[in-house]
Amino acid sequence: MRVAIIGGGASGMMAAGICAKNGNEVDLFEANNKLGKKIFITGKGRCNVTNCSSNENILNNVVNNSKFLYSALNAFGSYDTISFFEDLGTPIKVERGERAFPMSDKSSDIIKALTKFLSINRVNILLDNKVTHITNKENMFTIITNCGTYNNYDATICCTGGLTYSATGSTGDGYNFAKNFGHTIIDLKAGLVPILLKDTFVKNIEGLSLKNVALKAYVNKKLYKELFGEMLFTSKGISGPIVLSMSSFINRQSNVDLYIDFKPALSYEKLLARLKRDIDNNKQMQISSLLAGLLPKAFIEPFLYKLNIEKTYKVKTLNAIHLTNIITLLKQFPLTFDGLDKLDFGIITSGGVNIKEINPKTMESKLVKRLYFAGEVLDVDALTGGFNLQIAFSTGYVAGNSVK
Repeated sequence: MRVAIIGGGASGMMAAGICAKNGNEVDLFEANNKLGKKIFITGKGRCNVTNCSSNENILNNVVNNSKFLYSALNAFGSYDTISFFEDLGTPIKVERGERAFPMSDKSSDIIKALTKFLSINRVNILLDNKVTHITNKENMFTIITNCGTYNNYDATICCTGGLTYSATGSTGDGYNFAKNFGHTIIDLKAGLVPILLKDTFVKNIEGLSLKNVALKAYVNKKLYKELFGEMLFTSKGISGPIVLSMSSFINRQSNVDLYIDFKPALSYEKLLARLKRDIDNNKQMQISSLLAGLLPKAFIEPFLYKLNIEKTYKVKTLNAIHLTNIITLLKQFPLTFDGLDKLDFGIITSGGVNIKEINPKTMESKLVKRLYFAGEVLDVDALTGGFNLQIAFSTGYVAGNSVK
């Protein structure tokens, strides 16, 4: 069979190589002048190629539509990904959180391995070929690009990526191709992206990092998600590991309220006992000094502003209401949510081709025979840690293996 693969990213290269390995004649169309542009910048240039863990753990880190991936991960899981690259001569190491990287810490080595895989299986690579239209007539596909028209394909696999990092060529073309074939596109949102705040104090604490805190999201005044770890303030809001993860959980929600728990390991009662003890030890202490043992120095001023107390206020004059307010703010400091940063700034695109219209065992469209979708173009996204690349490899593998 003649097969067209649209997109030379992680899912596209995997699909092309597997498809050709099975004896098909494969053309891989890539809009850029080289393959794997987005892979090159992943993991800060190191490429967190997968998460070396069970399928169950990977699915637990998928934010949207995890059940859709059961078959794909069973067909090609994280251990398969590691073996795949090592068999191609690229050794893999596993670090904290089971994150897997090339031993060299160079994402370029992952791209070289995938390119080698394409070469071994004689995939015809068409660079600088931006696909503008895909048509289907009498079960045969025609691919129209900026370089010309390519006819008579028995199958097409769309691996065009999302809308984030558009400079790498992820311009959302796949969503238009899918819509033209009758597919539904779930609203596109930024995933793993900084959160914007209306609070003006953030400009004064830009760069401040908070460790071992909890970030809580309430939706319609009910606790929706709570994440523990590290975050930091930017000039426009907040970022960092737990913030990026939280953005993926709340990007389809409205009426969101955010709070920081500065002392998630301590209960209200233990915090009250600690405050009283500190006050008893030094009743002449100013409240700013009291808070210095509980908060980063840079955060004391906005904290006191919320309390409506001057920093020179003596702790001996604090009454029960003051103490309650301090503890409440330490456990539930409000942030004024102002949405998510631009979609292009997200690490991953949330939303995409409706998975209800895709066969999870083959990645084939339920609407158009021998039209397949794989990777970020689908409405499946996960947290950081190598999970999104694994989704790309797994769905690409299944799509490529299903063309027969």
